[in-house]
Amino acid sequence: MDVLELENFLPYRLYRLADTVSREFSTIYRDRHGLTRPEWRTLSGLGQRGSMTATALGEQSAMHKTKVSRAVAELERRRWLTRTADENDRRVEHLALTKAGLAAYREMVPLAKAFERELLAKLSASERAAISDGLAALEGALGKG
Repeated sequence: MDVLELENFLPYRLYRLADTVSREFSTIYRDRHGLTRPEWRTLSGLGQRGSMTATALGEQSAMHKTKVSRAVAELERRRWLTRTADENDRRVEHLALTKAGLAAYREMVPLAKAFERELLAKLSASERAAISDGLAALEGALGKG
């Protein structure tokens, strides 16, 4: 019988690595603002793009619509985001950060960049280039680049 060695199976390795990195980074926004991963992804998506629909947020952050909905509700409860009905389609809402939400986002940006720098500093220049090239190649091969 052919056996799949999970530890060497690329999809599993990528998942484990992404989860580990995400968990490490989550301590920063959880400790600073008590945010969950979906809330952080929502905050950062809106901080980057300005205004988005919940559907667009879900696509950009690869989150299921229920996670987006819960994150939006929590950030709205904190008064970090607002919803504005679409003029042409009342079923669609445009989401945007409030001043308080934008302030939290702006506080988190340098922390996120520092986390990334510290993580990449653990690798040599050639390892950083190889990871960047490898990720770009996989994204391109999967049509996600």
